[in-house]
Amino acid sequence: MQRETTARQVPRTLPRSLYAATARPTVAAPPLEGDRKASVAVIGGGFTGLSAALHLAEGGADVVLIEANEPGWGASGRNGGQVNPGLKYDPDQVEQDFGADLGKRMVAFSSNAPNVVFDLVRRHQIRCEARQGGTLRAAYAEKNAAVVRSTAEQCLRRGMPVELLERNAMRAVTGTDRYICAVRDHRGGSVNPLGYARGLAEAAQRAGATIHAGTAALSIQRQASEWAVRTPGGTLRAEKLVIATNAYTDDIWPRLRRSVVPVFSAIVATEPLPPDLAASILPNGASLYENGQITVYYRIDENGRLLMGGRSPMRDISDPGELSWLVRYTERLWPALKGVRWEFTWNGQLAVTTDHYPHLHEPAENVLICLGYNGRGVAMASAMGGELARRCFGASVAELNMPVTDLKEIPFHGLWRSAAAARILYGRIRDSLGL
Repeated sequence: MQRETTARQVPRTLPRSLYAATARPTVAAPPLEGDRKASVAVIGGGFTGLSAALHLAEGGADVVLIEANEPGWGASGRNGGQVNPGLKYDPDQVEQDFGADLGKRMVAFSSNAPNVVFDLVRRHQIRCEARQGGTLRAAYAEKNAAVVRSTAEQCLRRGMPVELLERNAMRAVTGTDRYICAVRDHRGGSVNPLGYARGLAEAAQRAGATIHAGTAALSIQRQASEWAVRTPGGTLRAEKLVIATNAYTDDIWPRLRRSVVPVFSAIVATEPLPPDLAASILPNGASLYENGQITVYYRIDENGRLLMGGRSPMRDISDPGELSWLVRYTERLWPALKGVRWEFTWNGQLAVTTDHYPHLHEPAENVLICLGYNGRGVAMASAMGGELARRCFGASVAELNMPVTDLKEIPFHGLWRSAAAARILYGRIRDSLGL
């Protein structure tokens, strides 16, 4: 198989963001020059690819990772930094969709995913502002409150470390009267995601993995018992191939790009707030995301900045004025923030699947693909890297904690941009009306 792509030949620099300004330096990872052989080739330097490379190298594999730009350049280095447990759906639904055995393992695996992140941070001493202060899934409308209470009940029934917070408790932990209730999961937390990605890259290198930045995959071809990945400077050959390109997937593998919908999410970050003001917002160090039609998420970082995120225009942005709705919403939650300076604005693409589950594919012999985390990529992508490594080392499909599914194109995929914009507008209207 030979597939030419429109992959960029020149690496793109990171957009201006709070993370780019404060994260630890990137690793030295020169472009691939000439031919190289490995036991496993990984395409993509986000959380999935970096975690897979780290786990593979720790297991003794000769692994080479190539990244078109630099480690963490895509959504892995631009997201909200929330380390959220679980999947999009509640445990009862997951077990109904996948059966008692696999469904139960999926629930346990995804719920434990934040612990994977914080364990990696501790073991490899990754400097990334990691804080396991819990995650709040909050509701401000009665309809959503019923969903949140059901989530709490299902998690408590399974013995998970969660608690249901009602209105008075929510006022105390958020500094706003906005919320009816929330479920707090103590396994969740936050990181500087770019710093975390760069730390994973360094850990993978120390374990023996080779990383080549500025190395786009231009084509993939089967040659005898190997997969040959052609790059601008040479060819990478390996027995096994892992593709981990998520929302920035091009046409490197047939039909893959059209199996997910790339959706833009954006963040605005304030200047460091006065300590008393910062302490009045999420004083216990949790991260929060709303249960609504259009998700809004926020947290306070270690320097007292408020990071506020939500859906954005379907293009790159850097002007806070383009997220005026998000700034207004922030001032609605905490009127004391009126007039504060918004120091950074950035966005990026995340991959959404039509069934809202992560997709793990094995479309050819010794080829693994994993993508589509639906806004839960920090924890789930990190955990899935370990699953990809297990499969490369010989674990059966039945032993994996996530299902291997067929790769399917989304019908009318070419309309995704206009459809996503319409869905966001519709969701904002419904949220504003409390529907």
